[in-house]
Amino acid sequence: MRRHAGLGLCSACWQKHPDRPFIASENLAARLAEPVPWLGDFAGHLAERHCASRACTMISTLGRLLQDEQPNHPQALLDRARRPGRSMGSLARALEGFFTQRGLALPTDQAQRLAAGRRRRRIEATPLPLRPQVQAFAESMLRARERALKAGTLPRTDSTIEAALAIVRDRARFLTSTRNKQDWALTDVHDVEAFLATIPKARQRRLTVLRQYFRFARSRKGVLIDPTRGVKAKGPSGFSGTTVAVGQQRQLFRRWTTSTDAHPHEALLGILALLHAASSSEVRRLRVDGLDPVNRTIRLGKRPHPVPMDPVSWSVLQRCLAHRADQRTDNPHVIVTKITKSGRAPASTAYASHLLDPCGVSPRTLRSTRLADLVNTLDPKLVAAALGMDPEGVMIYLADHVDAQRLPQPPNT
Repeated sequence: MRRHAGLGLCSACWQKHPDRPFIASENLAARLAEPVPWLGDFAGHLAERHCASRACTMISTLGRLLQDEQPNHPQALLDRARRPGRSMGSLARALEGFFTQRGLALPTDQAQRLAAGRRRRRIEATPLPLRPQVQAFAESMLRARERALKAGTLPRTDSTIEAALAIVRDRARFLTSTRNKQDWALTDVHDVEAFLATIPKARQRRLTVLRQYFRFARSRKGVLIDPTRGVKAKGPSGFSGTTVAVGQQRQLFRRWTTSTDAHPHEALLGILALLHAASSSEVRRLRVDGLDPVNRTIRLGKRPHPVPMDPVSWSVLQRCLAHRADQRTDNPHVIVTKITKSGRAPASTAYASHLLDPCGVSPRTLRSTRLADLVNTLDPKLVAAALGMDPEGVMIYLADHVDAQRLPQPPNT
């Protein structure tokens, strides 16, 4: 059996030894002509968040960057550590978290790069004859966002721009494949109506985006007339989504409170959505410093007041916190994944959207179920004030009928 010199350890024990990252950093510092002062602290940063082997692998990769002929100040080093593609790599993520916490470097533009890639993929999926106009539409939305940022008004988010491009892309595909038209100028009101009829529930949202697009196209002389003029978003404006039946709610409640089959993240998202009408974004961004163990309250999103926790919800939260403690992370969020445990960012939207897949129900459906129950039981204005929502957004959950048992009974004749 091979033993490591100086420590008397076998190879298997040496691979797991907690001092390996520190010894590797000391050896790297000895090889450098100009050692960087933060190398030892960075080794400790890695040792707290990764196993010894992975930390040593990242230190070895860092050593190759420090020994090249490029500048070794933190910002330049962070830029060189980034990998091309959709993931910048574990070393770059670790360096970004370490440098930004200590004020040594600015955060990277990884989020902007990913958003640009998503926009590019939507544009490239547009049929070629109609693509240039969609590209120009995307650029105009980005310029409008820059103006909004300078003016201090509400700018479009990346997800809003991407959703608009997806609708215009689908419209272009429908125009070429179903209507056999290869030019935006040939679009008429009948094409618009046929496209909107493919997904009736999304009619209002799609029509809003198409109106924005054709106004832009008309200003650029891409079309002579606006084919969406006169088209109305027919149908009721109230809530038309799905809700969960009471029997299924009981099954989900038992799964997340009494069973051990559910992952702690799944149980937390499910209970907060089912009982407290929490969105997946609110749960993803829930922070440890937003918890009040004395009063048993939590801070959810932009809600104006702390949310009181019932005993069941608090128990599920404690289970999630225990799972977080096992990961040995200083990420400030309650839900921490393998990707985010070495940084400070919340879990991704994609991760939260698939947490409830084992149950066959989405977080949006659970939240809608709770909102519909609250609005039809309590005063909608009070619900809006408690959840930090606009009153108009709450009113759509009002039922279009009144429970007969809540009406005054006619006198007996």
